[in-house]
Amino acid sequence: MTTQTAPSPAPRATAHRIHRAWFVAAVSFVTIIGAAAFASLPGLLIEPLHQEFDWSRGTIGLAVSVNLALYGLTAPFAAALMDRFGIRRVVAIALTVISAGSVATVWMTSAWQLVMYWGALVGLGSGSMALAFAATVTNRWFVARRGLVTGILTAAGASGQLVFLPLLAWLVEHHGWRPAAVTVSLAALVVVPFVWLLLRDHPADIGTAPYGGTYAAKPAPVPGAARRAVTVLIRAARTGPFWLLAGTFAICGASTNGLVKTHFVPSAHDHGMPVTAAAGLLAVIGVFDVVGTVFSGWLTDRFDARRLLVVYYALRGISLLFLPMLLAPSVHPPMLLFIVFYGLDWVATVPPTIALCREHYGEDGAIVFGWVLASHQVGAALVAFLGGLARDAFGSYDLVWYASGALCAMAALMAMVIRRRPAPTAGALAA
Repeated sequence: MTTQTAPSPAPRATAHRIHRAWFVAAVSFVTIIGAAAFASLPGLLIEPLHQEFDWSRGTIGLAVSVNLALYGLTAPFAAALMDRFGIRRVVAIALTVISAGSVATVWMTSAWQLVMYWGALVGLGSGSMALAFAATVTNRWFVARRGLVTGILTAAGASGQLVFLPLLAWLVEHHGWRPAAVTVSLAALVVVPFVWLLLRDHPADIGTAPYGGTYAAKPAPVPGAARRAVTVLIRAARTGPFWLLAGTFAICGASTNGLVKTHFVPSAHDHGMPVTAAAGLLAVIGVFDVVGTVFSGWLTDRFDARRLLVVYYALRGISLLFLPMLLAPSVHPPMLLFIVFYGLDWVATVPPTIALCREHYGEDGAIVFGWVLASHQVGAALVAFLGGLARDAFGSYDLVWYASGALCAMAALMAMVIRRRPAPTAGALAA
């Protein structure tokens, strides 16, 4: 896939007991946490923007949909750009774009500005900070424990939600939505120096081998990032597993980011629950998501990823079918049981999906996962928009919850038929 530079010197001897890859993983974890603040805000903005500007929930949902779609569609190109310009440069620029887009919403007066600032700018920046970033870091720095590290980095997004969501909900409730938007902007900007000073692009940059692997020279920068991303898509699209993975992950996005993250707070508020209480429940989902995703990464290192996906989607669908019966003005034990159960399954699908991309597409696995993630966000974008329209049309979210549960059952069936296959080389994939 890539040409290598002249042989690099042998790795330096090191007295560190902890491999440098774990420090890179730690910096990546903190980076994703800082960038995760923007993901906490959309569900909290629907009611304040509706009240202040009299925009319909469908209009606000459109801006969220653009954000979610660009988040996914940018990911494969960002993965290719990381091969061309390095992880550090791409991530630092992405965080800066997120910060600029978020703070610009403070001065907006028209709905098209919401679509431009929050939808386009934050969507493009966040897409470059998407899970393809975690996949790239994991593929470069780890050979052993890849599933576990993927789970940890995926859980970082939930940790960011846990850290920021209660604070943002309190700000929106007591001071309005503008201070919350400024907080998101600052959180993304503060992480930039850590990325620039501490993150490294490749183990060979510091003369070491990936964790659990052997030393290899750093590949030369890959030109034509956009062309490569499209070429990989064309190759992968000729294979059945790609469409099954893309389809299941589209349903994953529809049932998480598009539905629960965007519409759970306003749906709970429709039933009389205070916004801060509903936001607190989402934060609890974030707590258990960390546990569930890390555990899923551990399981992915040991069990068939396809079977894990079948179980995850089936359980998620069952839980969503019960949710409309659990919404009430106050938090009660059955609702807490749903929150715990759903939180464990929130993004547990990510480690086995990345593992299957790596298994079927080898060195191109990170870019293929970027395209699979694009389908995830397209699914999320559709439900974020359609959920708002359904609420405007029927006065309730119940139909959306039931439809999402049925889609999860379909995803479980799709995961069941993904065939197992040894990971090919890039040359074999091209052939």
